[in-house]
Amino acid sequence: MTSNTISITPILEKLRQHPDIKDKRRIAQTYEHIGSSIHSSTYFPEEFSSILLGDDTAVIPQKDGSNLLLAAEGIVPYFLDKDPWFAGYSAVMVNISDICAMGGLPIAVTDTLYTKDAKDSLEIWQGMLAASKAYGVPIVGGHTCYHMDNRALSVSILGKATENVLTSFNAKPGESILLAIDQNGAYYKDYAFWNASTTASSKELQEKAKIPHLIANEKWSSTAKDVSMGGIIGTICMLLNTSEVGAKINLQNITKPAEIAWEKWLSSFPSYGYILTCSSENITSIQSVFSDKGVTCDCIGQITKKTELIIEYEDQKIKF
Repeated sequence: MTSNTISITPILEKLRQHPDIKDKRRIAQTYEHIGSSIHSSTYFPEEFSSILLGDDTAVIPQKDGSNLLLAAEGIVPYFLDKDPWFAGYSAVMVNISDICAMGGLPIAVTDTLYTKDAKDSLEIWQGMLAASKAYGVPIVGGHTCYHMDNRALSVSILGKATENVLTSFNAKPGESILLAIDQNGAYYKDYAFWNASTTASSKELQEKAKIPHLIANEKWSSTAKDVSMGGIIGTICMLLNTSEVGAKINLQNITKPAEIAWEKWLSSFPSYGYILTCSSENITSIQSVFSDKGVTCDCIGQITKKTELIIEYEDQKIKF
């Protein structure tokens, strides 16, 4: 290692201690309580007797071969108090991202909102409605309760997909790992959130939201996960957990704003970001559809059989 080379050892140690990444690495503890799948229902076709749990969105098979997608997100109370408008906006936005990560298209959202009174809920509502309008996804109902001591918000979403869905259970050894992030933005206030949403046009947002659906239907990939809390590293850890595989990623292949430190970029939550895996012959096709809409898509590594995450940078190679 030359004297000008950045050592990634302290960077990775900071990431190991990041609370959001630690949560993602321990995500399997959820299954201790609810299990990893739901079995049988009179509503589901007999050949789809179980639904795997651990994806961004539940995939509910339909008898015509299509799939309904169902997801929900809760907003932490301090976010609602600190930035109620953006908390409302984010509640809708992140649900839409979960549907898109499955190769689906969002249909509608509902909400559950608790506040002190109608005035106390106004900014939250304005944020939710702004996101609903921007992404073209209507709010069709929900539950509102006033006279509460504390604010609380959760949003549920319904989506649809063809028989071709993207899932975090399908990554296979030998596949390439792609990272797609809309870098046409900036950090939102003092949050570790890369915002390429509130500053974009509704047309741009809706066109970019359709890209994973196109990728799924072209069968260029069967695996995806949206980059969320815990950022790039946390999201990769979750995908490796559900697919029961490992990965090697090279930081030199990841595009980032020059002024942003590695530990911040790798742990940030982008408004538009996806991890996908694919065979080598489909890399160019996937990169092209993202590039056409102004989204950066890098090939950052490869899925491995050994269940460990190896991070490389120049001549450094460290197990995360």
